[in-house]
Amino acid sequence: MNRILIKNAKIVNEGTIFEGDVLIENDLIVEIADSISLKTSDCIVIDAEGNYLMPGAIDDQVHFREPGLTHKGDIESESRAAVAGGITSFIEQPNTVPNAVTQEILEDKYQIASQKSFANYSFMMGATNDNLEEVLKTNPKNVAGIKIFLGSSTGNMLVDNEAVLEKIFSSTPMLIAVHCEDETTIKNNLAAFKEQYGEDVPVTAHNLIRSEEACYISSSKAVALAKRTGARLHIFHLSTAKEMELFTNKIPLEEKKITAEVCVHHLWFTDEDYKTKGNFIKWNPAVKTAEDRAELWKALNDGRIDVIATDHAPHTKEEKQQSYLNAPSGGPLVQHAVVAMFEAHHQGKISVEKIVEKMCHNPAKLFKIEKRGFIKEGYYADLVIVNPSLPWSVNQDNILAKCGWSPFEGYTFRSRITHTFVNGELLYNNFKVKDSKAGKRLLFDR
Repeated sequence: MNRILIKNAKIVNEGTIFEGDVLIENDLIVEIADSISLKTSDCIVIDAEGNYLMPGAIDDQVHFREPGLTHKGDIESESRAAVAGGITSFIEQPNTVPNAVTQEILEDKYQIASQKSFANYSFMMGATNDNLEEVLKTNPKNVAGIKIFLGSSTGNMLVDNEAVLEKIFSSTPMLIAVHCEDETTIKNNLAAFKEQYGEDVPVTAHNLIRSEEACYISSSKAVALAKRTGARLHIFHLSTAKEMELFTNKIPLEEKKITAEVCVHHLWFTDEDYKTKGNFIKWNPAVKTAEDRAELWKALNDGRIDVIATDHAPHTKEEKQQSYLNAPSGGPLVQHAVVAMFEAHHQGKISVEKIVEKMCHNPAKLFKIEKRGFIKEGYYADLVIVNPSLPWSVNQDNILAKCGWSPFEGYTFRSRITHTFVNGELLYNNFKVKDSKAGKRLLFDR
């Protein structure tokens, strides 16, 4: 029997922090108490005194690039980086190659993950203008949800037929997650900048091309459609202050039909950072202004935003070093998301309890993930120990994403993840990842 006893931890769970012990047997948490006494010969003992013990983070939006784009990243490399970053479960998006828009292609991704993933996994089914029949075959018990791109994406994944959108929203009982940017607005903005700069448009124009207006037009349409059809809508990676008026904090998360997410990069960077970071902080939607960032933080803390995710989307350094118009959007974030939020805690922007709520509890609640996202007896032992005062610097030697770079390169974080457990197995310990593919397919209580 695999038995691990974590002693003297500051356990963070459901809005409280209390000191205690947690006993793991095989893949489950079997006991939580003020003090648990066992012979050291009966178990491995880890003394977590002074450190936080939190549930493993659940990242509901990643792009791990497999199949078809594995020069950028793959399920093995990126899930290893996720575990090192305290993310024990991920939900991956369908814009791989081929796009996951049939049940057969979707299941192929699950088969790959079953052999290669360090972390627990689920994959979104992708919608297009012409695959409604395939979308409706999706099993709500073992697939996280349906993903719709309302802004441009890889392959044939832009859904811009309003009749199709109406059908998907009105006929799909599953959670529908959307990327919201208005394509017409973006094209018009880009044309205006090309007229001024030709092919040498500067990256500092990115948030003006993929503008507040482009985001709000699309998000507000999605919210209106969800209200009209009764669909269960989750809006990914919100980036503007204006969009915050679309969401409410007046009802509990469990009663919300429309939920909201923010990503780490929109909470960390602003448009001023394009001058020094360039294409390495080029994401879609774009990083916006300091005023937008401030409102995102406010909405996150007051309950209008429900989830913190990464939109981890690696590209090679060579791809990112191209001109602005040729460089792809996206970047690697799973290894540094949790510690970045702990850094924000040190800066007084968010409590540790709120970090756990937004990165662990709420993704589990809104996707109805079975037995994960909390520190509870009978739940899977997906756990993370965080030392809040053990500084370390991000450099090329400790970056685990296959692309080999990070927008946080050179930054010194004050907190360090020391241990990550996935299904009861200690996979990560002080910069070393055990070569064990411990991840399991996520199941959903619906």
